[in-house]
Amino acid sequence: MGIIGPDLREFWQQLRAPPDALMLELGAGGELLVAKLRAGLSLGLLLLPLINLATGEFTPNEGVAGMLGVIAAIALSQAWLGLARKPRHYRWLPWATASYDVSLITLVLVLLATDSPAAAINSMVVWALYLLAIVMTALRNDGRLTLYTGAMAMLQYAALALAIFLLANAPEQLASADYGSARVSNVLQRLFLLVIATLITAAVVYRMQRLVELSGSDGLTGLPNRTLLVHRFPGLAEDARENGSSLTLCLIDLDYFHRINDEVGHQAGDRALRHAVGVLRGGMEEGDWLVRLGGEEFVLVMPLPTGRAWERMETIRRSMSTQPFAPEVGDDPMRMTFSAGIASWPQDGTDLSQLLRRADLRLRQAKLEGRNRVVARET
Repeated sequence: MGIIGPDLREFWQQLRAPPDALMLELGAGGELLVAKLRAGLSLGLLLLPLINLATGEFTPNEGVAGMLGVIAAIALSQAWLGLARKPRHYRWLPWATASYDVSLITLVLVLLATDSPAAAINSMVVWALYLLAIVMTALRNDGRLTLYTGAMAMLQYAALALAIFLLANAPEQLASADYGSARVSNVLQRLFLLVIATLITAAVVYRMQRLVELSGSDGLTGLPNRTLLVHRFPGLAEDARENGSSLTLCLIDLDYFHRINDEVGHQAGDRALRHAVGVLRGGMEEGDWLVRLGGEEFVLVMPLPTGRAWERMETIRRSMSTQPFAPEVGDDPMRMTFSAGIASWPQDGTDLSQLLRRADLRLRQAKLEGRNRVVARET
């Protein structure tokens, strides 16, 4: 239990935590994929009555209810697909579509129940769509959505079953020649399967989130890495465009950092990097985003215009120079400084590569002028 306990707590905490910007962006792409799958499946469901008819298993009750559900599904799936294709990512859309998926399945079961209560409880074809709705939430990369969808499916199916059992006036009403007898045990078994499907899907979501975190994080400092910056920056620029706000990218390079490695060793150099990250983080404010590009290079993205970003970077630069790094207890402290180049979106570039090139030019200028300075304009 000492090993399993912390793992389960981490699993549960991560599932309940709101996904970060990258996971939301990936989830938006997943929502579009789900919308396409939903539209395709809705059209494919038209084949079910033909299959049942060809195999001699067609029943009027389930056939009529199923066709009504399919018609509604086709119409609404096209509407959801249109919303998912829009450039703007609606954060409410996955919750709305998951609610729709589960509720539509329940509606079809209600239609079945109006003619045959046993069909509503025992129809495997319609009930199995609950499982599909739960599994598809994995594509949205949000554990909360998986838990919500699973819980909604369980509650709606349990409520429907409870209403059927309470409204039945005689045991004969719960029996059907095509679907057998509706039993409490059948309902409990299917609820248990919904729980299992939810937990398995949640585990898949958790694993995907962990893989994204590992692939997008720097192992030494814990900061996001270049891969995460490349994926997330378009979303940051899009948010700035929609909000009419500014966005500034600061390319930071620690001055003469190789001397620390040469003089006190690479292990002390690693500690020096973490020390520098601590100073940089100490000067950050809400909305800032710090990334390690590699080596001793960092990028700080700030939702500020050039002038205010320069002032902030100057404050951080002075703070860095006044907080020396001590390799070991009792060792003489080593002064650390950095040079930085600033580029602003969209004035200096409309994509990440353009901004990094312009910031790098200004960083080179800062080094040529003597280092330990921040350059926001070419001279």
